Amino acid sequence: MTTVFLVDDHALFLSGVRAELESDFSVVGVASDVDAAIDDIRTNRPDVVLVDVHMPGGGGVAIVSNIAETNPDIRFLALSVSDAPEDVIAMIRAGCRGYVTKSISPEELADAIRRVDSGDAVFSPSLAGFVLEAFSKAVPIEEDPELDQLTPREQEVLRQIARGYQYKQVAHRLSISTKTVETHVSSVLRKLQLSNRHELARWASDRRIV
Repeated sequence: MTTVFLVDDHALFLSGVRAELESDFSVVGVASDVDAAIDDIRTNRPDVVLVDVHMPGGGGVAIVSNIAETNPDIRFLALSVSDAPEDVIAMIRAGCRGYVTKSISPEELADAIRRVDSGDAVFSPSLAGFVLEAFSKAVPIEEDPELDQLTPREQEVLRQIARGYQYKQVAHRLSISTKTVETHVSSVLRKLQLSNRHELARWASDRRIV
């Protein structure tokens, strides 16, 4: 049976989705905030994560990008009230295999989860045309030259520091040494021309990548 993990910061919606899915899937965990989701997803290693887009602490993008770096085999399906192009593209760029809106029926959601688990890309019908255009480059995807100059590991350290973790905590979370964290932070500050971690946190928050 496909194992599923649910992430949403609205408790009532979260419990409703869980009740709908438990007859067809093994729901191995739920989370309502970014940090708990990242830790619990790594612990439970579900087949598919159903993730909301807008949540405090960086939202779905932060969760998907964090997990994709360490557990690329876990598949993500975004479930959101938003059908804004920038949200769809941000989630796909982070690593989502699909994006559906919360108007989806329980049967359609179950089908979408199965398809994502099998490796398909799944999108709500209202989004499908836009997604095809975006990835045929008919709709340009916004680039961030400053962020793009950072290595994937530097970007991960940036997110952890911006979320308030101390160097030792970051080292533990990423399984690297404290000295390595310090080296990455120094490199990030230099590349972004920032003076300290407080400016770094503000820079990340302004770009919604925390």
